[in-house]
Amino acid sequence: MMDLAKSQNKWCHFDHRRRQHHRRTNSQTDTIQESRNKTNSPDMAPTYYKTSPIIPTFVVFFFLVTSSVFPVHSYDFNQANQTFRPTEELQKLQMIRAHLEKINKPSTKTIQSPDGDLIDCVPSHQQPAFDHPQLKGQNPLESPETPKGENPDEMELENHQLWSLSGESCPEGTIPIRRTTEQDVLRASSIQRFGRKIRRPIRRDSSSNGHEHAVGYVSGQEYYGAKASINVWAPRVANQYEFSLSQMWVISGSFGNDLNTIEAGWQVSPELYGDSYPRFFTYWTSDAYQATGCYNLLCSGFVQTNNRIAIGAAISPRSSYKGGQYDISLLVWKDPKHGNWWLQFGSGPLVGYWPSFLFTHLRNHANMVQFGGEVVNTRPSGTHTSTQMGSGHFSGEGFGKASYFRNLQVVDWDNSLIPVSNLRVLADHPNCYDIRGGINNVWGNYFYYGGPGRNVRCP
Repeated sequence: MMDLAKSQNKWCHFDHRRRQHHRRTNSQTDTIQESRNKTNSPDMAPTYYKTSPIIPTFVVFFFLVTSSVFPVHSYDFNQANQTFRPTEELQKLQMIRAHLEKINKPSTKTIQSPDGDLIDCVPSHQQPAFDHPQLKGQNPLESPETPKGENPDEMELENHQLWSLSGESCPEGTIPIRRTTEQDVLRASSIQRFGRKIRRPIRRDSSSNGHEHAVGYVSGQEYYGAKASINVWAPRVANQYEFSLSQMWVISGSFGNDLNTIEAGWQVSPELYGDSYPRFFTYWTSDAYQATGCYNLLCSGFVQTNNRIAIGAAISPRSSYKGGQYDISLLVWKDPKHGNWWLQFGSGPLVGYWPSFLFTHLRNHANMVQFGGEVVNTRPSGTHTSTQMGSGHFSGEGFGKASYFRNLQVVDWDNSLIPVSNLRVLADHPNCYDIRGGINNVWGNYFYYGGPGRNVRCP
């Protein structure tokens, strides 16, 4: 049997943008409604999966493609302009402000979030999605019925975003959008790449891509959606060029330039947001991150229909070591009537949808679903990063200490939610971040994952 540790450099996964320095922030809201909202440990003895050392060839190729699209590198927004040039600086500022006018739409109300965000209540028909040529002049669609077998999670928080804890909300007919600032854009490598993943030539060598993962996945069938409950933490990130996230991917394509993905989860991304809060995020692409797609609502595409959830806003409360455990439930599925891919966050009203025309292969179905965590390792000072994944603790510590995904499901051809079958789990650097899967009657298919990064076994 192949030694996974020896073959770890062959395994590559989705690469996300670099992130700035992470400041550990302990939310004062971690104990809010704790007795009502804590997630309980599964009370059935689990059956554990072993990490699979044998991965199908097409899965490996998919990981190679997506990782090589976004290799780790360092940059400085003003690196090529060490000498202050007033004319160039003025032009850059004018370009930034023009871009902000494009993505920050007129609002009827603005809400100040405790974390410093400004949440604008934008009329739903004026949101960024309707700048798309195929959506101009339209209004959001009515919500479809959710898949059969969809049951609200009684442990799920109804109100799980920091900005809404004050009791403020956006009026009916509007949607909440996190306002983008000049500083947000300045943290990006360029205005053109702001809110997008970095496009790079596809390489076959992934030995130094710097992205490390602990994931569970299913493949080989036709999938019409996926659902999971994801434990929320605020992992520490070691430097400004690193990040930590937990998410699920709905994937289709030949794993080349026509790769289609829909992505949702939480991320700690100081580069994108300017702080260290875990935030709800989405992403999409129809061409392997080359020219299409973006994070959240930073381009036209995703149509939001919910006036209570702000994509990109901080999640609260968060889990604590040996303390309260909190998770969010995410469901992505394809409406069989119109073919659009809808998103649900929690058990409330649907968040919105990705129109089917945005995609090529995902116009039909997905052929892979992936769940898990990812970090960037820039090897500061020549050693492995201490950036944490999940809770920052290994999977073997279990409930209350290690981060988890639970109740993993997929949507089948009949628009029914069913438990995943043949789930494989993989950690490409198991001495730094690992994963341990299981199944029982309480959590269904689940796994614990994560780790501290640098340690005695991960120098």
